[in-house]
Amino acid sequence: MPSESERVTIRLPPDKVKALHQLVKGGTYSTISDAIRAAIDRFIDIQFSPDYIRKLMIELPKGNVVDLQQLVKSGDSVSVEDAVRNAVREYVRRRLDKAMEGAEK
Repeated sequence: MPSESERVTIRLPPDKVKALHQLVKGGTYSTISDAIRAAIDRFIDIQFSPDYIRKLMIELPKGNVVDLQQLVKSGDSVSVEDAVRNAVREYVRRRLDKAMEGAEK
């Protein structure tokens, strides 16, 4: 973390604080502050992404996530995000090809 920082105080409902404690206890983050900083970093990245990029947050069934992680482990993709991008790109390409075939008839 940068040596200069500003303290910001927020109020959170108890269920959110409990969830943050669980993330720390589970080892996902070292401190609650680290978890909040990570969330803010992600929020800012999404809000200020370049105009030619649209960042999305998606929810997938756990089984699909496990499958995507397996693709990464096997070297098929460099990250889960990359695997999702490739899947979307391929889906859109197929749909456009199908639409073009229909327009030619």
